Amino acid sequence: MARRAEERDNMTTFDRDQFRAGFVAIVGRPNVGKSTLTNALVGHKVAITSMRPETTRHNIRGIVQRDNGQLVVVDTPGFHRPRTLLGKRLNEMVQEALVAVDAVVVCFPADQKVGPGDRFITSEAGRVSASRIAVVTKIDQVDKNRLAEHLLEVSELDAWSAVVPVSAKTGENLDRLLDVLVSEMPLSPPLYPDDEITEETEETLIGEFIREAALEGVHHELPHSVAVQVTELLERKGREGKPGVLDVHATIFVERDSQKAIIIGKGGSRLKEIGSNSRREIEELLGRRVYLHLHVTVAKNWQTDPKILQRFGF
Repeated sequence: MARRAEERDNMTTFDRDQFRAGFVAIVGRPNVGKSTLTNALVGHKVAITSMRPETTRHNIRGIVQRDNGQLVVVDTPGFHRPRTLLGKRLNEMVQEALVAVDAVVVCFPADQKVGPGDRFITSEAGRVSASRIAVVTKIDQVDKNRLAEHLLEVSELDAWSAVVPVSAKTGENLDRLLDVLVSEMPLSPPLYPDDEITEETEETLIGEFIREAALEGVHHELPHSVAVQVTELLERKGREGKPGVLDVHATIFVERDSQKAIIIGKGGSRLKEIGSNSRREIEELLGRRVYLHLHVTVAKNWQTDPKILQRFGF
C-alpha cells in the first residue's frame, strides 16, 4: 500500500474532485467464479481459471482502468476448511487481503444454494471496515425465478452496500458492478499508470499459465499437488532488429512418482500438450514467440513441508 501514498504524492496536479481509486478484494468459497470475474472486470486474463479447488494460490492483482476511476482488484484463494499447511496459508492470504482494501466483494454463485461456508465468509468480511458488496455470479446458468430467490437469500445475509447479479461469461451487469465499485472508492488520483493491467511479474503469470494447463483433464487429488516454478528466462537474439525467441525454463512439481507419470503421460504426450496449451497463453501475454522447456520433478508432501512452501512463496 506504500505505492498508493507515493502515487498520490507524485500526482498533485490531478483532479481529486472527480477521480476515485482504491483496492477491492474478491472473496468467496472455492469455485464460485472469483477469477473469472476478475478477468472480466480487468478485460484481460490476469488470473487462471479451473473447475479444480485451490486453483488460485496467490492474491492476484488486476487493474481496472476507467475514465472516472481505477480499481485494483485482488483475486484471492477460495476460503475453505484447510486440510494441509498450504490450505492454512491460503486462508491467511484471504484474511490479509481483507485488511487492506476499500471494498470487499463476496461472491455467491447463482447455481448453488447459500451454505455454511458462505455465511462464514460473510461474517469474516463483516469484521473489516471496508464497504461490502454481494455479487451473485453465474446468473447465465439459472432461470429468473431461481435468480430472484437467490438474490433475496443473499440480501438477507448482511447489510450490503449493494447486491449485484452478474455473468462474467456474457458480461451482463459488469458495467453496473464497476459503477458500484468505483463509487465506493476514495477520491484519489490513479494508483498505477493507465496502461497497466496487473501488478504480477511475467514470471508469476507464466508459471500460472503452465499450472493452469497442467490442471486440465486431471482428477482427484492431483490438482492440489501441482506447483510450478519458472527457473530461467533466456533471450535469443533476433534477426534484422526483430525480437528473438524467449526460452522459458520451468519445473512442474508433484508429490508422488505416480503423479509425475500422469503429468508426463505416455511417451511424454501429456507434457507436450501442457507445453502447447500454455505456450499459446504465454505468447499472447508477452506478444512474442516463446519456447518452453518443461521439467517434472517430485517434491514429496510439499503441501505440508514449511521449507518447501517457503521456497514456493507461501
